Amino acid sequence: MVTPENPSPEPPGLADRYAALPDGGGRAVGGRLLTRWREPQRRYHTEDHLRFLLARLDELAGAAADPVAVELAGWYHDAVYDPRGADNEERSAELAETELPVSGRRAEVARLVRLTAGHRPAAGDTNGAVLCDADLAVLAGAPEEYAAYTAAVRQEYGHLPEPAFATGRSEILRQLLARPTLFHTAYGSDHWEPTARHNLATELALLTG
Repeated sequence: MVTPENPSPEPPGLADRYAALPDGGGRAVGGRLLTRWREPQRRYHTEDHLRFLLARLDELAGAAADPVAVELAGWYHDAVYDPRGADNEERSAELAETELPVSGRRAEVARLVRLTAGHRPAAGDTNGAVLCDADLAVLAGAPEEYAAYTAAVRQEYGHLPEPAFATGRSEILRQLLARPTLFHTAYGSDHWEPTARHNLATELALLTG
């Protein structure tokens, strides 16, 4: 049986990338994480989202003080995901604290995972800025990409009736649009901010009619 504790053998690719990370605990830990990212309740927070985030981290290479810690946090940031739960980031951080070696980057990885609950890194927190920007870069997709993202989010919250989902989602969009900036790296501000704001405003207008 394939479980988070006994993942199936991985083909080359993501498993190799994780295995090469210092302080990550090796291929077995990466395999367990990938099994989590493939759980059936996920529609947006899937392996595709993980791949997308890792690609954005590559784009932001050099902006973080500790890119290894940031990547490890990327692997863990939605490793625990229940669409009905409100503590996924905390539980994901606790998983990192359980699985990663005591020495090394464990504390920083857990801190970064918790930061993704609000995507508000402090000034000067380059690790946090890079992780949060990579996670929110989906907001800056082309129209068809953004539509696919919002459709997947709606599917994850399929247990909510449409009025409740529209109300909750609209509030999230308003909160994001009210921020002085969505992105905290120079690259994110230059390349993603205008498109992301346009996408958010367009979605909000559609939801509120």
